[in-house]
Amino acid sequence: MSSSGRRDFGIGVGLGIVLGSGGALAVAAYRGRRRQRPNPSDQGSRSNSRDLRRDLELARARVADLEEALAQQQVVVASVPRGVKRKPVRIWMDGAFDMMHYGHMNAFRQGRALGDWLVVGVNDSASITMCKGPPVMSDAERLTTVQGCRFVDEVVPECPYIMNDAYLRHIIETYKIDYVVHGDDPCIVDGKDVYETAQKLGKYRTIPRTEGVSTTDIVGRMLLMSRSHHRSFDASQNGGDADRGRSPVAGDGHSVASEGKNGDAPQRRKSNFLTTSHMLRLFSAHVVPPNATDEVVYIDGSWDLFHAGHVRVLAKARELGDYLVVGVHSDEVVNAEEGLNFPIMNLHERVLSVLSCKYVDDVLIDAPWIITREVLPLTQPPNPNPNPNPNPTPQGHR
Repeated sequence: MSSSGRRDFGIGVGLGIVLGSGGALAVAAYRGRRRQRPNPSDQGSRSNSRDLRRDLELARARVADLEEALAQQQVVVASVPRGVKRKPVRIWMDGAFDMMHYGHMNAFRQGRALGDWLVVGVNDSASITMCKGPPVMSDAERLTTVQGCRFVDEVVPECPYIMNDAYLRHIIETYKIDYVVHGDDPCIVDGKDVYETAQKLGKYRTIPRTEGVSTTDIVGRMLLMSRSHHRSFDASQNGGDADRGRSPVAGDGHSVASEGKNGDAPQRRKSNFLTTSHMLRLFSAHVVPPNATDEVVYIDGSWDLFHAGHVRVLAKARELGDYLVVGVHSDEVVNAEEGLNFPIMNLHERVLSVLSCKYVDDVLIDAPWIITREVLPLTQPPNPNPNPNPNPTPQGHR
Protein backbone atom coordinates (compact mmCIF):
# COMPACT_ATOMS: atom_id res chain seq x y z
CA MET A 1 0.00 0.00 0.00
CA SER A 2 1.34 3.42 -0.89
CA SER A 3 1.96 6.11 1.68
CA SER A 4 -0.93 8.09 0.26
CA GLY A 5 -3.14 5.01 0.68
CA ARG A 6 -2.16 4.74 4.33
CA ARG A 7 -3.04 8.37 4.88
CA ASP A 8 -6.42 7.92 3.22
CA PHE A 9 -7.19 4.80 5.28
CA GLY A 10 -6.17 6.61 8.47
CA ILE A 11 -8.53 9.46 7.76
CA GLY A 12 -11.39 7.04 7.13
CA VAL A 13 -10.74 5.12 10.35
CA GLY A 14 -10.50 8.38 12.29
CA LEU A 15 -13.88 9.43 11.00
CA GLY A 16 -15.30 6.05 11.94
CA ILE A 17 -14.14 6.42 15.53
CA VAL A 18 -15.55 9.92 15.93
CA LEU A 19 -18.84 9.28 14.17
CA GLY A 20 -19.68 6.09 16.07
CA SER A 21 -22.26 3.91 14.37
CA GLY A 22 -22.58 6.36 11.50
CA GLY A 23 -18.83 6.32 11.07
CA ALA A 24 -18.89 2.81 9.59
CA LEU A 25 -20.67 4.25 6.59
CA ALA A 26 -18.07 6.97 6.28
CA VAL A 27 -15.23 4.43 6.43
CA ALA A 28 -16.87 2.11 3.93
CA ALA A 29 -17.60 4.95 1.57
CA TYR A 30 -14.07 6.24 1.79
CA ARG A 31 -12.55 2.79 1.27
CA GLY A 32 -14.67 2.47 -1.87
CA ARG A 33 -13.34 5.76 -3.13
CA ARG A 34 -9.77 4.68 -2.37
CA ARG A 35 -10.08 1.45 -4.36
CA GLN A 36 -11.57 3.32 -7.29
CA ARG A 37 -9.18 6.25 -7.14
CA PRO A 38 -9.73 8.46 -10.17
CA ASN A 39 -7.08 10.33 -12.00
CA PRO A 40 -6.23 13.52 -10.06
CA SER A 41 -6.89 15.47 -13.17
CA ASP A 42 -10.33 13.93 -13.45
CA GLN A 43 -13.28 16.01 -12.37
CA GLY A 44 -14.34 13.25 -9.95
CA SER A 45 -11.45 14.08 -7.62
CA ARG A 46 -13.10 17.38 -6.80
CA SER A 47 -16.24 15.51 -5.87
CA ASN A 48 -14.21 13.27 -3.55
CA SER A 49 -12.74 16.35 -1.90
CA ARG A 50 -16.22 17.69 -1.27
CA ASP A 51 -17.26 14.36 0.23
CA LEU A 52 -14.24 14.38 2.50
CA ARG A 53 -14.98 17.91 3.66
CA ARG A 54 -18.55 16.85 4.35
CA ASP A 55 -17.32 13.86 6.40
CA LEU A 56 -15.04 16.18 8.32
CA GLU A 57 -17.94 18.52 9.13
CA LEU A 58 -19.96 15.54 10.37
CA ALA A 59 -17.07 14.53 12.59
CA ARG A 60 -16.80 18.02 14.02
CA ALA A 61 -20.53 18.07 14.71
CA ARG A 62 -20.22 14.74 16.53
CA VAL A 63 -17.35 16.11 18.63
CA ALA A 64 -19.54 19.08 19.57
CA ASP A 65 -22.30 16.68 20.63
CA LEU A 66 -19.85 14.73 22.80
CA GLU A 67 -18.65 17.96 24.43
CA GLU A 68 -22.27 18.84 25.16
CA ALA A 69 -22.81 15.42 26.70
CA LEU A 70 -19.91 16.06 29.04
CA ALA A 71 -21.46 19.36 30.08
CA GLN A 72 -24.84 17.72 30.62
CA GLN A 73 -23.34 15.09 32.88
CA GLN A 74 -21.36 17.80 34.63
CA VAL A 75 -18.14 15.90 34.27
CA VAL A 76 -14.99 17.50 35.57
CA VAL A 77 -11.89 16.15 33.90
CA ALA A 78 -8.93 16.03 36.25
CA SER A 79 -5.62 14.22 36.38
CA VAL A 80 -5.98 11.96 39.37
CA PRO A 81 -3.63 9.03 40.04
CA ARG A 82 -5.31 5.65 39.74
CA GLY A 83 -6.74 4.47 43.01
CA VAL A 84 -6.83 7.98 44.51
CA LYS A 85 -10.28 9.45 45.13
CA ARG A 86 -10.65 12.91 43.63
CA LYS A 87 -11.68 15.71 45.98
CA PRO A 88 -15.09 17.13 44.97
CA VAL A 89 -14.81 20.56 43.37
CA ARG A 90 -16.96 23.11 45.21
CA ILE A 91 -18.28 26.20 43.41
CA TRP A 92 -19.54 29.47 44.88
CA MET A 93 -21.98 31.88 43.22
CA ASP A 94 -23.88 34.78 44.76
CA GLY A 95 -26.45 37.40 43.82
CA ALA A 96 -29.83 38.95 44.55
CA PHE A 97 -31.74 36.58 42.22
CA ASP A 98 -34.77 38.84 42.39
CA MET A 99 -37.63 37.85 40.08
CA MET A 100 -35.87 34.61 39.26
CA HIS A 101 -35.76 33.74 35.57
CA TYR A 102 -34.18 31.13 33.31
CA GLY A 103 -31.10 33.34 32.87
CA HIS A 104 -30.31 32.88 36.56
CA MET A 105 -30.98 29.16 36.26
CA ASN A 106 -28.73 28.84 33.23
CA ALA A 107 -25.99 30.58 35.20
CA PHE A 108 -26.43 28.00 37.97
CA ARG A 109 -26.26 25.23 35.38
CA GLN A 110 -23.03 26.59 33.93
CA GLY A 111 -21.50 27.14 37.36
CA ARG A 112 -22.47 23.66 38.52
CA ALA A 113 -20.88 22.16 35.40
CA LEU A 114 -17.50 23.54 36.52
CA GLY A 115 -17.49 21.36 39.61
CA ASP A 116 -19.36 18.84 41.72
CA TRP A 117 -21.17 20.96 44.33
CA LEU A 118 -22.72 24.40 43.89
CA VAL A 119 -23.11 26.71 46.88
CA VAL A 120 -25.21 29.83 46.20
CA GLY A 121 -25.25 32.91 48.40
CA VAL A 122 -28.49 34.93 48.31
CA ASN A 123 -28.13 38.64 49.11
CA ASP A 124 -30.22 40.01 51.96
CA SER A 125 -32.83 42.70 51.26
CA ALA A 126 -31.10 45.30 53.45
CA SER A 127 -27.82 45.23 51.52
CA ILE A 128 -29.65 45.13 48.17
CA THR A 129 -31.73 48.16 49.16
CA MET A 130 -28.63 50.06 50.24
CA CYS A 131 -26.86 49.41 46.91
CA LYS A 132 -29.58 49.41 44.25
CA GLY A 133 -33.01 49.84 45.83
CA PRO A 134 -35.46 47.39 47.40
CA PRO A 135 -35.96 44.01 45.72
CA VAL A 136 -39.39 42.96 44.44
CA MET A 137 -39.32 39.58 46.20
CA SER A 138 -38.74 39.05 49.91
CA ASP A 139 -35.74 37.20 51.31
CA ALA A 140 -37.87 34.09 51.94
CA GLU A 141 -39.27 34.10 48.39
CA ARG A 142 -35.86 34.48 46.78
CA LEU A 143 -34.42 31.72 48.97
CA THR A 144 -37.26 29.40 48.00
CA THR A 145 -36.76 29.88 44.26
CA VAL A 146 -33.00 29.34 44.51
CA GLN A 147 -33.43 26.27 46.70
CA GLY A 148 -35.94 24.89 44.19
CA CYS A 149 -33.43 24.96 41.32
CA ARG A 150 -32.10 21.50 40.41
CA PHE A 151 -28.62 22.87 39.68
CA VAL A 152 -28.14 24.25 43.23
CA ASP A 153 -26.84 21.99 46.01
CA GLU A 154 -26.59 24.38 48.96
CA VAL A 155 -27.88 27.88 49.75
CA VAL A 156 -26.37 30.49 52.07
CA PRO A 157 -28.85 33.19 53.20
CA GLU A 158 -28.13 36.82 54.13
CA CYS A 159 -25.09 37.17 51.93
CA PRO A 160 -24.07 40.85 51.59
CA TYR A 161 -24.57 42.43 48.18
CA ILE A 162 -20.96 43.65 48.26
CA MET A 163 -18.56 41.07 49.68
CA ASN A 164 -15.45 42.59 51.18
CA ASP A 165 -12.12 40.81 51.32
CA ALA A 166 -12.69 39.39 54.80
CA TYR A 167 -16.13 38.03 53.98
CA LEU A 168 -15.01 36.40 50.73
CA ARG A 169 -12.11 34.70 52.53
CA HIS A 170 -14.58 33.56 55.20
CA ILE A 171 -16.80 32.00 52.53
CA ILE A 172 -13.90 30.23 50.83
CA GLU A 173 -12.65 28.77 54.11
CA THR A 174 -16.02 27.93 55.66
CA TYR A 175 -17.55 26.24 52.64
CA LYS A 176 -14.28 24.83 51.24
CA ILE A 177 -14.76 26.72 47.99
CA ASP A 178 -12.45 25.87 45.11
CA TYR A 179 -13.74 28.43 42.61
CA VAL A 180 -15.81 31.61 42.80
CA VAL A 181 -17.90 31.93 39.65
CA HIS A 182 -19.52 35.00 38.13
CA GLY A 183 -20.77 36.15 34.74
CA ASP A 184 -18.28 37.50 32.24
CA ASP A 185 -19.61 41.04 32.72
CA PRO A 186 -17.49 43.17 35.10
CA CYS A 187 -18.66 43.67 38.69
CA ILE A 188 -17.16 47.01 39.77
CA VAL A 189 -18.28 48.81 42.94
CA ASP A 190 -16.65 52.10 44.02
CA GLY A 191 -13.97 51.58 41.41
CA LYS A 192 -12.98 48.15 42.75
CA ASP A 193 -13.61 44.69 41.37
CA VAL A 194 -15.75 42.82 43.90
CA TYR A 195 -14.00 39.54 43.04
CA GLU A 196 -10.44 40.86 43.14
CA THR A 197 -9.58 38.68 46.15
CA ALA A 198 -10.73 35.51 44.41
CA GLN A 199 -8.76 36.48 41.32
CA LYS A 200 -5.58 36.98 43.33
CA LEU A 201 -6.08 33.57 44.95
CA GLY A 202 -6.46 31.96 41.51
CA LYS A 203 -9.99 30.85 42.44
CA TYR A 204 -12.02 32.97 40.02
CA ARG A 205 -13.85 31.66 36.96
CA THR A 206 -16.31 33.33 34.59
CA ILE A 207 -19.28 32.01 32.63
CA PRO A 208 -21.00 33.58 29.61
CA ARG A 209 -24.11 35.61 30.28
CA THR A 210 -27.44 34.30 28.96
CA GLU A 211 -28.42 36.69 26.19
CA GLY A 212 -31.95 37.95 25.73
CA VAL A 213 -33.16 38.11 29.33
CA SER A 214 -32.59 40.18 32.45
CA THR A 215 -34.61 41.32 35.44
CA THR A 216 -34.63 44.82 33.97
CA ASP A 217 -36.09 43.49 30.72
CA ILE A 218 -38.81 41.59 32.61
CA VAL A 219 -39.75 44.68 34.63
CA GLY A 220 -39.95 46.57 31.35
CA ARG A 221 -42.44 44.04 30.02
CA MET A 222 -44.52 44.33 33.20
CA LEU A 223 -44.66 48.12 33.01
CA LEU A 224 -46.41 47.83 29.64
CA MET A 225 -49.57 46.34 31.18
CA SER A 226 -51.83 49.32 30.38
CA ARG A 227 -55.20 48.66 28.75
CA SER A 228 -55.11 51.92 26.80
CA HIS A 229 -52.89 50.61 24.04
CA HIS A 230 -55.34 47.73 23.33
CA ARG A 231 -58.31 49.92 22.46
CA SER A 232 -57.11 50.68 18.94
CA PHE A 233 -57.44 47.04 17.94
CA ASP A 234 -60.27 46.20 15.60
CA ALA A 235 -62.47 43.69 17.39
CA SER A 236 -63.06 41.84 14.16
CA GLN A 237 -59.34 41.29 13.79
CA ASN A 238 -58.94 40.31 17.40
CA GLY A 239 -61.79 37.85 17.68
CA GLY A 240 -63.86 40.37 19.67
CA ASP A 241 -61.33 40.59 22.49
CA ALA A 242 -60.64 44.29 22.11
CA ASP A 243 -63.70 45.23 24.13
CA ARG A 244 -62.52 43.02 26.96
CA GLY A 245 -59.11 44.68 27.15
CA ARG A 246 -57.31 41.73 25.61
CA SER A 247 -54.53 41.80 23.09
CA PRO A 248 -53.22 39.18 20.74
CA VAL A 249 -49.94 37.61 21.62
CA ALA A 250 -48.07 35.76 18.93
CA GLY A 251 -46.61 32.37 19.64
CA ASP A 252 -43.15 33.57 18.69
CA GLY A 253 -42.81 35.67 21.82
CA HIS A 254 -44.25 38.97 20.57
CA SER A 255 -46.44 40.95 22.89
CA VAL A 256 -48.15 44.31 22.59
CA ALA A 257 -45.88 47.01 23.91
CA SER A 258 -47.30 50.48 23.36
CA GLU A 259 -49.27 52.64 21.02
CA GLY A 260 -47.64 53.87 17.87
CA LYS A 261 -46.35 57.40 17.45
CA ASN A 262 -49.75 58.59 16.23
CA GLY A 263 -51.61 56.75 18.98
CA ASP A 264 -53.45 54.55 16.52
CA ALA A 265 -51.14 51.65 15.74
CA PRO A 266 -49.77 49.45 18.52
CA GLN A 267 -46.16 48.43 18.39
CA ARG A 268 -44.96 44.99 19.38
CA ARG A 269 -42.21 44.22 21.83
CA LYS A 270 -40.27 41.09 21.00
CA SER A 271 -38.26 38.93 23.34
CA ASN A 272 -34.62 38.81 22.24
CA PHE A 273 -34.30 35.27 23.55
CA LEU A 274 -33.91 32.65 20.82
CA THR A 275 -34.59 29.11 21.98
CA THR A 276 -32.41 26.39 20.47
CA SER A 277 -32.59 22.62 20.71
CA HIS A 278 -29.13 22.83 22.29
CA MET A 279 -30.45 24.91 25.19
CA LEU A 280 -33.48 22.67 25.65
CA ARG A 281 -31.23 19.58 25.75
CA LEU A 282 -29.02 21.15 28.40
CA PHE A 283 -32.01 21.93 30.61
CA SER A 284 -33.61 18.51 30.07
CA ALA A 285 -30.49 16.36 30.55
CA HIS A 286 -32.06 14.92 33.72
CA VAL A 287 -35.21 13.69 31.98
CA VAL A 288 -35.71 9.91 32.02
CA PRO A 289 -38.95 7.98 31.50
CA PRO A 290 -40.85 6.81 34.58
CA ASN A 291 -40.36 3.30 35.90
CA ALA A 292 -43.09 0.71 35.43
CA THR A 293 -44.07 0.97 39.10
CA ASP A 294 -44.01 4.78 39.33
CA GLU A 295 -47.17 6.69 40.16
CA VAL A 296 -47.23 9.56 37.66
CA VAL A 297 -48.72 12.94 38.57
CA TYR A 298 -49.76 15.58 36.01
CA ILE A 299 -50.25 19.29 36.70
CA ASP A 300 -50.58 22.13 34.21
CA GLY A 301 -50.48 25.92 34.18
CA SER A 302 -48.95 28.98 32.57
CA TRP A 303 -46.06 29.19 35.08
CA ASP A 304 -45.49 32.80 34.05
CA LEU A 305 -42.82 34.73 35.95
CA PHE A 306 -41.80 31.54 37.75
CA HIS A 307 -41.76 32.30 41.47
CA ALA A 308 -41.72 30.84 45.00
CA GLY A 309 -45.43 30.00 44.89
CA HIS A 310 -44.88 27.87 41.79
CA VAL A 311 -42.02 26.05 43.50
CA ARG A 312 -44.16 25.25 46.54
CA VAL A 313 -47.06 23.98 44.40
CA LEU A 314 -44.76 21.73 42.36
CA ALA A 315 -43.18 20.39 45.55
CA LYS A 316 -46.65 19.48 46.86
CA ALA A 317 -47.61 17.88 43.54
CA ARG A 318 -44.43 15.81 43.54
CA GLU A 319 -45.32 14.44 46.97
CA LEU A 320 -48.49 12.91 45.48
CA GLY A 321 -46.54 10.38 43.41
CA ASP A 322 -43.17 9.26 42.11
CA TYR A 323 -42.95 11.11 38.78
CA LEU A 324 -44.21 14.63 38.01
CA VAL A 325 -45.15 15.77 34.50
CA VAL A 326 -45.84 19.50 34.19
CA GLY A 327 -47.91 20.94 31.33
CA VAL A 328 -47.02 24.42 30.08
CA HIS A 329 -49.72 26.24 28.11
CA SER A 330 -48.93 28.13 24.91
CA ASP A 331 -48.83 31.91 24.68
CA GLU A 332 -52.14 31.95 22.78
CA VAL A 333 -53.95 29.85 25.39
CA VAL A 334 -52.64 31.93 28.30
CA ASN A 335 -53.49 35.20 26.59
CA ALA A 336 -57.01 34.00 25.74
CA GLU A 337 -57.62 33.27 29.42
CA GLU A 338 -55.76 36.12 31.13
CA GLY A 339 -55.92 38.92 28.54
CA LEU A 340 -53.79 42.08 28.44
CA ASN A 341 -50.33 41.14 27.23
CA PHE A 342 -49.97 38.06 29.38
CA PRO A 343 -47.93 35.94 29.49
CA ILE A 344 -44.97 38.15 30.30
CA MET A 345 -42.57 35.32 29.46
CA ASN A 346 -43.04 33.42 26.21
CA LEU A 347 -43.61 29.68 25.99
CA HIS A 348 -39.99 28.63 25.63
CA GLU A 349 -38.84 30.91 28.44
CA ARG A 350 -41.47 29.41 30.74
CA VAL A 351 -40.58 25.85 29.72
CA LEU A 352 -36.92 26.39 30.69
CA SER A 353 -37.94 27.80 34.07
CA VAL A 354 -40.13 24.77 34.81
CA LEU A 355 -37.47 22.30 33.61
CA SER A 356 -34.97 23.82 36.03
CA CYS A 357 -37.20 23.08 39.04
CA LYS A 358 -35.87 20.08 40.96
CA TYR A 359 -39.37 18.70 41.62
CA VAL A 360 -40.18 18.33 37.90
CA ASP A 361 -39.42 15.10 36.03
CA ASP A 362 -40.73 16.03 32.58
CA VAL A 363 -42.59 18.82 30.77
CA LEU A 364 -45.46 18.75 28.29
CA ILE A 365 -44.87 21.71 25.96
CA ASP A 366 -47.96 23.51 24.60
CA ALA A 367 -50.27 21.56 26.91
CA PRO A 368 -54.01 21.73 26.14
CA TRP A 369 -56.16 23.88 28.40
CA ILE A 370 -58.61 21.02 28.83
CA ILE A 371 -57.15 17.62 29.65
CA THR A 372 -58.04 15.26 26.82
CA ARG A 373 -57.63 11.54 26.22
CA GLU A 374 -54.35 12.28 24.44
CA VAL A 375 -52.88 13.62 27.71
CA LEU A 376 -53.89 10.63 29.84
CA PRO A 377 -51.14 8.28 28.55
CA LEU A 378 -48.60 10.70 30.02
CA THR A 379 -49.79 9.67 33.48
CA GLN A 380 -49.28 5.98 32.75
CA PRO A 381 -45.86 4.35 33.36
CA PRO A 382 -44.43 2.33 30.47
CA ASN A 383 -45.57 -1.27 30.10
CA PRO A 384 -42.74 -3.51 31.35
CA ASN A 385 -43.97 -6.26 29.00
CA PRO A 386 -44.79 -4.66 25.64
CA ASN A 387 -45.41 -8.12 24.07
CA PRO A 388 -49.10 -8.07 23.06
CA ASN A 389 -49.26 -11.88 23.14
CA PRO A 390 -50.34 -12.90 26.67
CA ASN A 391 -49.10 -16.45 26.11
CA PRO A 392 -45.78 -16.19 24.28
CA THR A 393 -44.33 -19.32 22.74
CA PRO A 394 -41.61 -20.82 24.99
CA GLN A 395 -38.12 -20.37 23.64
CA GLY A 396 -37.06 -23.31 21.54
CA HIS A 397 -40.63 -24.25 20.54
CA ARG A 398 -42.75 -23.22 17.60
